[in-house]
Amino acid sequence: IMATNPVASMPNRALVEAALKNCELVIVSDTAAQTDTLNYAHIALPATGWSEKNGTVTNSERRISRQRGLVEPMGEAKHDWEILSMVGRAMGFEEAFAYQHPAEIFAEHCALTAANNNGSRALDLGPLADLNIAQYDSLRPQQWPLSNTHRIGTDRLFADGSFYTPDGKANFVAIMPRLPEQQTSAEYPFVLNTGRVRDQWHT
Repeated sequence: IMATNPVASMPNRALVEAALKNCELVIVSDTAAQTDTLNYAHIALPATGWSEKNGTVTNSERRISRQRGLVEPMGEAKHDWEILSMVGRAMGFEEAFAYQHPAEIFAEHCALTAANNNGSRALDLGPLADLNIAQYDSLRPQQWPLSNTHRIGTDRLFADGSFYTPDGKANFVAIMPRLPEQQTSAEYPFVLNTGRVRDQWHT
């Protein structure tokens, strides 16, 4: 469980707790020393917070930016990619998790977005797949798609009326909406839902 606290943030806390109690192994990675979910962890791994992270982030307008830590990680805290790599290697997948730098993971991600793409989807970071560490470290913010097979530099996708479908048109699919599983009743007339605001959600 990484970067979330499901015991506190998911509906039906008792159900979540029962599920965690039933797990053979629960590994929790978190920036906080104590959370409700950590109470169920067999292994707790300290993670770096936003001001310690080193990697890339993509915002809602598809702009990739290089993120550099403001401070060194505290204590034994590790970056998420380091934690996943350590767990992967401990499970016997040494070759698949041999990463030494976030640039290697970024390069793999970029290559995967270009694989079998040929202009069939907007997410294509192929031209960034061959960056070396120095180029990665000096990466400037840029917006995808980036491949020559795409409409490069498009601030707003689909503004030209062309879509990533076989006929180039938007495809709408009619659905039959399903009612929530738990309906209100005379005994339970209200529904409680966790709120969402721009800068804070869950815990």
